Amino acid sequence: MKYLLSLFTIIFLFSCSSQKMSSSKYSTIEYEAGACFGSCPIFKMTINPDRTAVLEAEHFNFSKGFSKGEFDKPREGTFKTTIKEEDYKKLTALLDDLNAKSLNDKYGTRNVTDLPTSYLRIKFSDGTDKNIEDYGKRGTEKLIAVYQFFEDLKHNQQWEKVQ
Repeated sequence: MKYLLSLFTIIFLFSCSSQKMSSSKYSTIEYEAGACFGSCPIFKMTINPDRTAVLEAEHFNFSKGFSKGEFDKPREGTFKTTIKEEDYKKLTALLDDLNAKSLNDKYGTRNVTDLPTSYLRIKFSDGTDKNIEDYGKRGTEKLIAVYQFFEDLKHNQQWEKVQ
């Protein structure tokens, strides 16, 4: 009986630890910020469930102030990092709270032509995905909070330039 109880305990502990490793409901989270007629940051960030991330920075991501000459410069580069665990948890909590599958596919009207467009692309572990296009970044309050979180990740992580 003692051995049987030990065996069940080991099986239970192993099943709990394996569930933790595969607990992310997101297989890929991607955010892209497009250009405007000013100094809006232009970049794409992709984050995987193992917290590895790639930042493809085009223009206005790390510079201070606006200069039209910025567009004549080469793109800022491709960077990689592993997102801090607490930041990844915050991001997934924001996405959980967002209830992305219930959101519209498109937000914003193009009455004004100089606003940036953002794209939030989420691939879920169940094989489904959600793509949200937001002209002017004026979707829901929760969407705006997610956009700001991605903007902040550019500055509060240790990015390593790879290209």
